[in-house]
Amino acid sequence: IANRDALEFTPFTIEVGFHHIDCAHAYQNEEQIGQDIRSKIADGTVKREGIFCTSKLWCTFFRPELVQPALEKSLKSLHGLCRSLYYSLSTGSKGEELYPKDENGKLIADSVDFCRTWEALEKCKDAGLAKSIGVSNFNHKQLEKILNKPGLKYKPVCNQVECHPYLNQRKLLDFCKSHDIVLVAYSALGSQRVKGWVNLNHPVLLDDPVLSAIAQKHKKTPALVALRYQIQRGVVVLAKGNNKEWIKENMQHTLEVHPLGSPHLLDFDLVTNMIPVINYCRR
Repeated sequence: IANRDALEFTPFTIEVGFHHIDCAHAYQNEEQIGQDIRSKIADGTVKREGIFCTSKLWCTFFRPELVQPALEKSLKSLHGLCRSLYYSLSTGSKGEELYPKDENGKLIADSVDFCRTWEALEKCKDAGLAKSIGVSNFNHKQLEKILNKPGLKYKPVCNQVECHPYLNQRKLLDFCKSHDIVLVAYSALGSQRVKGWVNLNHPVLLDDPVLSAIAQKHKKTPALVALRYQIQRGVVVLAKGNNKEWIKENMQHTLEVHPLGSPHLLDFDLVTNMIPVINYCRR
């Protein structure tokens, strides 16, 4: 989200109970997010150990000598809060701009081997700059290349990809589970409706009749059904939020606190045969 939105929504999401904060250099708001998190720690809303903050190595910093400085920059912007997990993207680009393009408007690719990038990330973990390291937007062949790399010290703990009922990533999920890699879903409520990112004539996930029917049966919203679908499949869910009512709804209606203070429990289940039904929504 933009800096102006981060100022408003980051403190609010922490206050209502969301403590997994997903950041990236490319979002251009890490400094603001860091300030917001520190303010919530300072006022006692949450403890430092209660925040799981992540960031990502941007594609223009894939060359091994650029990896640690890029991580250190994010750490500085986030006031040291992104040590929980640091991701590497799957494809490198070459240039000083955020999205370096050639004269034809095409992204300039870099020839750097992402296995060398991974080795640099391993060194960052050894140096204590990140507790865990993972990847983003990797397919199973790219994951295999890292897993089979000679001298591998740490395998990716997770793979963050776009994942929702219209793009359920079933095969990739199975592969990740077989290698004890957690699949993390972004755009869990459907692809961003942004021209150039998705065909705006494609159906809107939250208007899907199957999701709507299941939601009506459970007296929930289609969004909550989409999130519950992922959780029951063992997928970690990231849902972008820039609407306070939706953020609050996702927390209050999805989670309940046990009166004895045990961890949050999901307050509804999708019966087993509903998962393959939602899988068939795939577009």
